[in-house]
Amino acid sequence: MNRVSTIARTKEYDMFHSRLFLIVGLALAVGVVGLNGCSSKKKVVIQPRQTKEPEKPAPVTQVKEAPKVEEKVKEPEKPKELRFTTIYFDFDKSDIRGDQRSGMVKNAQLLQENKTAKIRIEGHCDERGTNEYNLALGQRRADAVKTFLVDYGIDSARISTISYGEERPVDSGHNENAWAKNRRAEFFAISGNVSLNTR
Repeated sequence: MNRVSTIARTKEYDMFHSRLFLIVGLALAVGVVGLNGCSSKKKVVIQPRQTKEPEKPAPVTQVKEAPKVEEKVKEPEKPKELRFTTIYFDFDKSDIRGDQRSGMVKNAQLLQENKTAKIRIEGHCDERGTNEYNLALGQRRADAVKTFLVDYGIDSARISTISYGEERPVDSGHNENAWAKNRRAEFFAISGNVSLNTR
């Protein structure tokens, strides 16, 4: 072989190898770039779960209740019981008898002590006489009692009167004893108190 052909072959050989190295180098470069591109994805690493001890509940502090104080429930005030005295009259009369004045004074004093009490005085008669006459007589008896109380110092605005004549007897007998019980004036509290009449 001549020297020129050997040199030509060597150049060919060098070019071949250069190209080969270039191709291999490019292939490696593409591979590295490709791998780097894939590495930009986030890697999910699953770590084994750590077992924690369950948290212990905080100790419960017991609060002692204060002793209960019994509240006294205020009961509504009971109306005071007023015990009025029934006033009796003679047959066909409306003036207050001497033996009935002490009862009238007691009634007046009771009203003075209980200044909020308002009363109704009811005049009554026995069965003798007509209904009309007895209604008028019963009214005169109630008015006589009211006048006594007003003269004693009780405000007349606290007193009302009514007559029932012979309509409401306390004794249904037909004799003087029954009639004497029926000729009367009774007192009833209409506000502020409960009334009881004593006979």
